[in-house]
Amino acid sequence: MKKLTLLFSLIGAALAGAWLYGFLGFVDNVMSMRDPGVMAGLEPTDAIVVLTGGSERVSTGVELLKLGNGKKLFISGVYKNLSLESIFKPLAIPEKLRACCISLGYRANSTASNAEETRDWLKAEGYASVRLVTANYHMPRSLLLFHAAMQDITIVPHPITPDKVKIHEWWRHPGTIDLLATEYSKYLVAELELWLERKNQKQESPLPAPQPSSPVSL
Repeated sequence: MKKLTLLFSLIGAALAGAWLYGFLGFVDNVMSMRDPGVMAGLEPTDAIVVLTGGSERVSTGVELLKLGNGKKLFISGVYKNLSLESIFKPLAIPEKLRACCISLGYRANSTASNAEETRDWLKAEGYASVRLVTANYHMPRSLLLFHAAMQDITIVPHPITPDKVKIHEWWRHPGTIDLLATEYSKYLVAELELWLERKNQKQESPLPAPQPSSPVSL
């Protein structure tokens, strides 16, 4: 019994160590993501996509659109009772721009469905590239799921650093630690789900039909 308990303790310690090692790498990746800022002349894309979850994301997307860094702005994951007017009321957006170049997506309720909703919108618009606007801590999982959902689309990340996330001294702020740890765990779950999905697809793929053998001449 003691040996079994020791074995489980060692396994638990190894898993915890592996999680911590990966977590530190995840945080380092997030810290390396530089906010490109909002300016004209950034790498051009057909569209700008904002994932809901913070006011800074929406305002950044609007400014990028106003500066001509995309033809249209798509906001994915909008709450069903929100309208274009209620979202953009505080922002100074020309009425002509609102009418022609901003669309809202109400279908998504997760990052995975954000990717699916955006893929369908890009396909309907005939676009082949997108600038993805979301928080820096959310960007790794977003890119993972977006690349999986739309392998033929060029995705340019545009990470922003929310004021509430003290990323450069994250170890001093319990709220930031909790946020990063939760996001890293979600990232691992997303990777696992994609791996299982690919594995199932391989298993379900029909085997090629056997080719008839050539007649043997005697």
